Amino acid sequence: MSALNLTVHVHPVVLFQVVDAYERRNADSHRVIGTLLGSVDKGVVEVTNCFCVPHKEHDDQVEAELSYAMDLYDLNRKVNSNENVVGWWATGNDVTNHSSVIHEYYARECNNPVHLTVDTSLTGGRMGLKAYVCIQLGVPGGKTGCMFTPINVEVQCYEPEVFGLKLLQKTISVSSPNRPKTVSPMLDLAQISEAATKLQGLLDLILKYVEDVIARKQLPDNAVGRSLLDLIHSVPNMSHEQFTQMFNANIRDLLMVVTLSQLIKTQLQLNEKLTFLPTN
Repeated sequence: MSALNLTVHVHPVVLFQVVDAYERRNADSHRVIGTLLGSVDKGVVEVTNCFCVPHKEHDDQVEAELSYAMDLYDLNRKVNSNENVVGWWATGNDVTNHSSVIHEYYARECNNPVHLTVDTSLTGGRMGLKAYVCIQLGVPGGKTGCMFTPINVEVQCYEPEVFGLKLLQKTISVSSPNRPKTVSPMLDLAQISEAATKLQGLLDLILKYVEDVIARKQLPDNAVGRSLLDLIHSVPNMSHEQFTQMFNANIRDLLMVVTLSQLIKTQLQLNEKLTFLPTN
C-alpha cells in the first residue's frame, strides 16, 4: 500500500506523554523529539505509546542519543511485545531542516515511518496535530531528496481512555490555581444517571433543530438529516412497556453483578484474616 494512503490514529496517552516531555525539557531546548510505538494494519497506523529521545540540534548537524532510544525500546518490548516502532514525533508546528536527517534513522528502523508534529505552543489556542510521510524525489543517476507529505491523522480513544478523559474534564471548570481539584470515579448507577441526563440534553437539542427546520427558522443540512436517519434506524422498534421491561432487567443484572463482586471481596478479606491468625 502507498504511504500516502496511510491514516494515523493517535491515542490520548501519546499526547499526554509528548506534553509531559515538553514541560520537562532542558532550559536550552526549543524542540523535543521521540519515538512513536504502535502497530500498522490495513493502512492504519495505530500509535498507542511513545517515549522521548534526548537530542541537540545545531546549525549543521543533529546529535541524538540513539543507544538510549534502543535500550528504552528493548525495555518497552519486554512489557508490551505488540508495540513496534512506527515513526517519530516532534514538538512544534512545522517540519524543520533537521527533520529529514532524523527521518532517515527511523526509515532504517521501520517501513514507511510516520512523522507526527504536536504544536505544544498552542498557536491559535489549540494543540495542532499533523502527520507526514517522506516521499523520495529525484531522477535516476542524479541527486535525490525527500519531501514531507501530509497524511490523515485522527485522535482515537479506547473506552477506558474516554472514561479517563471525561474524569479529567471535570477538574477543569472548578479547579483553583492554588489547589487543583481531585475527582474520584463515580459508582456504576451514578454513571448511568449522568449519561442519561446528558443523553436527554442531546435529544432536546436534536428536537429543537428539527422543529426549527420544519418551521423554516433554520436551513436544513443534508448531512445532519442522513445522520439522524441512520440514528433512527439503529434504534430497536419497541413499545414503552417493552423498553421499560428491558431496562429494568438490565438494572437487575447490574445490581446482581455488583452484589456478587462485593460478596467475593468480603469473602477474600475474611479468608485472608483467618489464614494469618496466630496459631497459639
